[in-house]
Amino acid sequence: MFRLEEFRLPEGFRGRGAVTVQLWWLIHFFLFRPSPQFMYGWRRFLLKMFGAKIGKKVIIRPSVQVTYPWKVTIGDHSWIGDDVVLYSLGEITIGSNTIISQKSYLCTGSHDYSEIDFPIYAKPIIIRDSCWLATDVFVAPGVEIVDEVVVGARSSVYKSILEKGVYKGNPIVKK
Repeated sequence: MFRLEEFRLPEGFRGRGAVTVQLWWLIHFFLFRPSPQFMYGWRRFLLKMFGAKIGKKVIIRPSVQVTYPWKVTIGDHSWIGDDVVLYSLGEITIGSNTIISQKSYLCTGSHDYSEIDFPIYAKPIIIRDSCWLATDVFVAPGVEIVDEVVVGARSSVYKSILEKGVYKGNPIVKK
């Protein structure tokens, strides 16, 4: 079915060179993750040093995983909870006053399984202002979520949510 020896990472896919990518992984492991819970400013500083655009008073827990910070934008007063994964192969934009609760997974990339060489792709995720993604929400590549949306715990968002409201389920439905 697949011929993985034919797989090629597209040029510039990571958005930075290999040295920067590896340096980020080291900083994340040695300085970001072990930082005390209350050191939100320190974690904002580290992310900004690697190109993230982080607003005022953003709370980012030390267990958050960010693949490529230079592809992440977070608005003012937003919260990113414990064990959240920002799999930022593509751009991730999170608005202001938005909560991404613990164990949620924002996934901007995947592979085209219909092709023999299993090519990788990335599509942006945009989550607007005043949203709440409750515990363990999965957001797929290319999804946009408009202002004032709540997504219930353990829900999966595969298509854009273009109307404010409360959503839940796998796949999500409006409550």
